Amino acid sequence: MTTSTNRNAAGFPQSEDLQIQAETFANDSWTWAQSHWLQILIAAGVAIAVFFLLHAIKGWGARLCKKGEGVANWYAIIGRAIAKTGNFFILMASIRLVTGYANPPQMVESTVEFLFTISAAFQCAIWLRELIFGAIEHKTSADNYHGSGLASALGIIRILITVVLFAIAAVMVLGNLGVNVTGLIAGLGVGGIAIGLAAQGIFANLFAALTILFDRPFRVGDKIRFDRNSGTVVSIGLMSTRIRSFIGEELVFSNKQLLDKLIENLSLRHHTRTKLPIGVAYETPVEKLEALPAMFKEIVEQAGGTLSRASTEGFGASSIDFVIEFDVAGDDVPHAQAVRDKIIFAILRKFAAEGISIPYPTQTAFTAAPDVRLIMPYPEHPEGAA
Repeated sequence: MTTSTNRNAAGFPQSEDLQIQAETFANDSWTWAQSHWLQILIAAGVAIAVFFLLHAIKGWGARLCKKGEGVANWYAIIGRAIAKTGNFFILMASIRLVTGYANPPQMVESTVEFLFTISAAFQCAIWLRELIFGAIEHKTSADNYHGSGLASALGIIRILITVVLFAIAAVMVLGNLGVNVTGLIAGLGVGGIAIGLAAQGIFANLFAALTILFDRPFRVGDKIRFDRNSGTVVSIGLMSTRIRSFIGEELVFSNKQLLDKLIENLSLRHHTRTKLPIGVAYETPVEKLEALPAMFKEIVEQAGGTLSRASTEGFGASSIDFVIEFDVAGDDVPHAQAVRDKIIFAILRKFAAEGISIPYPTQTAFTAAPDVRLIMPYPEHPEGAA
């Protein structure tokens, strides 16, 4: 039976047409049930079997989710997505699979197709949301991120993903209903731009927080240095990051401001390098000067460091200048300073044993007499001299 339907400007049928369609649907369904009762019974049996099969798959997904419970692995992610399958979608999928065999009238088939499209669109949105959110959880499952504002960030992400996916599903459903969604999409786009411009500072800090959490330039507990500030990361929030400076102050920086800077992650250093200059008196014999690099290497290794460089730096005002550069494994600066102290004390002991002196800057003043003759700062003929 063919019916004509009058629609308003928005594309929806009018109330009179809805009543006519309802009566047509009821009459066609009754006629179809009387003439195809055997096919309907067989299709119903198959649909029931498919329904319970899909429910069994859903239950398997729930068990798979429990198998990976407590860990953000792919067992839990896929299982959770399958377990989120709705009963309405399972029902409509079961009916949709058997409608062709039962040969229903056009009105019944269109109704089934319409309901299945709605359920499939929103069910796909739910599956995608769970898979995307699960992938994000999997990426941020490091223990170092617990208590770092990750729960709040993931909550915001879940809301954003849900809104976007369900908005897309709603637009797809309306498009299948014959509604002109061009204006709706344009309105959503303009509204999104307006909201983005009004809250660009909030969104900038939010996305900066997500960048910190996902890209991981630093984590809670890491020691970092940027500009003239340094300290230990205390917490990473949605809007700001808190850092405890090495002198005890708590520094609060917006996430966007922090990411705009050059950040040194001191906790990721393979070693700590220390530079130690040493001046040796000019009176030191050349042979002893040549032996100093080997002496420095031995002292550094005994103190627990690794020598990188030990050589002369040049001629100073009152000494021959040497420089020692050595590495201490790890990022523990206090330990590196303790090793430096050991090296300094060992050098002083070795110099004392070898008779090598470390000069200090001295200055001698000369005075001129009226006849431009130099007057020495010490007696030219000491008393008692012959």
